[in-house]
Amino acid sequence: MKTPFIHPAGGIARRTAIQAGTISLLGLGLNHLAALEALATNPSPTPARAKSVIYIFLSGGLAQHESFDPKPDAPSEIRGEFKPIPTRTAGMQICEHLPLLAARSEKWALCRSLTHKSNDHSASHHIMLTGRSDMPVGFDPNKPKESDWPSIASLTSQFLPPANNLPPAIVLPEKLVHSTGRVIPGQFSGILGRKKEPFFLDACPFHPQTYGAFPEYLFHHRDGEKQDSNLAFHSPNLSLPHWLTQNRLEDRVTLVRALDKQKKFLDQAAEVQSFDRHWQMAVSLLADGKISDSLDVTKAPSAIQEKYGRNAFGWSLLLASRLVETGVRLVQVNLGNDETWDTHEAAFPNLKNYLLPPMDRAVSALLDDLESKGLLEDTLIVMASEFGRTPKITTIDGARLPGRDHWGAVQSVFFAGGGVRGGTVIGSSDKNGGYPDSAPQKPENLSATIFKALGIPAKATFLDEQSRPYALYNADPIPGLMS
Repeated sequence: MKTPFIHPAGGIARRTAIQAGTISLLGLGLNHLAALEALATNPSPTPARAKSVIYIFLSGGLAQHESFDPKPDAPSEIRGEFKPIPTRTAGMQICEHLPLLAARSEKWALCRSLTHKSNDHSASHHIMLTGRSDMPVGFDPNKPKESDWPSIASLTSQFLPPANNLPPAIVLPEKLVHSTGRVIPGQFSGILGRKKEPFFLDACPFHPQTYGAFPEYLFHHRDGEKQDSNLAFHSPNLSLPHWLTQNRLEDRVTLVRALDKQKKFLDQAAEVQSFDRHWQMAVSLLADGKISDSLDVTKAPSAIQEKYGRNAFGWSLLLASRLVETGVRLVQVNLGNDETWDTHEAAFPNLKNYLLPPMDRAVSALLDDLESKGLLEDTLIVMASEFGRTPKITTIDGARLPGRDHWGAVQSVFFAGGGVRGGTVIGSSDKNGGYPDSAPQKPENLSATIFKALGIPAKATFLDEQSRPYALYNADPIPGLMS
């Protein structure tokens, strides 16, 4: 008889609870987890192919023609200005401005046929960050709502246990926010409830109208290179309740003493085995100097910073590598805020000078770094956007230089590590790079691939706050991708 697949949050050890900190200090109380899952109905977990997943998200929409699906034989208004270059894999070509990844093609694979029906930024973010093509009832493109579908990061936290007092899933280096201040939907817990929000590490607070991998590659879509002396990549900052004031945190000794005083309370409360893990682990991270120091990647050895790039892209992926090394199961890395990859105008100089070089460098360094530590086979890397770009190059009103518009019909998704068959291409787009031509895949296939790699069973279910059941998987994993 198989052991039921039980939500790990229901069985936190007393000792772990005591080490983690206090729910009393943070004023959080019990989190009423018991009704969130039909524990006995879920099957045993399948063996995890990967111990961790790094989901790299390129907000704005990576152009498939100018990255992983060039069309050199198409007319000029479709093929664009960039030339393809060969990779180490026979017959596979990618953009000339991704030379480092081209030299490592035996380590990664592509799906050139992922498709959904939205061309709207907010809706498409929601689709690709939740792995669901169907929009929730009452969806609002201008703000997240509790009726939204849960993000992949939230669902990972729902099903997988913490390790080393670290959360199962972390999002970094910042939340995705538009220049208007609009917070992008799809990043949060939605119907799982507010207490299941993803764990955000804030390393570079949002600044309106700034794009790219600052400080080396800071730019504006219309104006090109831009300087902003106020931007900085910080040692990650953890959000705490607003009433837990800064002066209380400045005195580490006072904080530790306060935590110690709560041990007796926790010793009793842990018997309930149901309290808010998010804040539990926030306090643990704040109180653990060794963990905090390891997360400050701007103090990493110079050689490793140079390899990744001394910029927001490089530091973010270096931080991701350290987090999976310490046991975090899923790290979502947002490479660029304010829809950085939204190349409506000046697409070719912006991609050539500001976007593709730091991405190529940082992702290549991540592959090398994980491989050197023996972690690449244990870590699935996924890189995607909310959508691709239009087959035809256009010039929008007021623009000096052309670009491509939003295009949900097809995009290329990058995979590496975690059992991925290197040098593989799944599916294809048509001759103009506009629609899937073979083996179309949906966001549901993408999320299923992630969940399966992490060992979450195909029949797993979760409950919303009203105890209504939902299937975690809504499609099969992408076939042919894994060895």
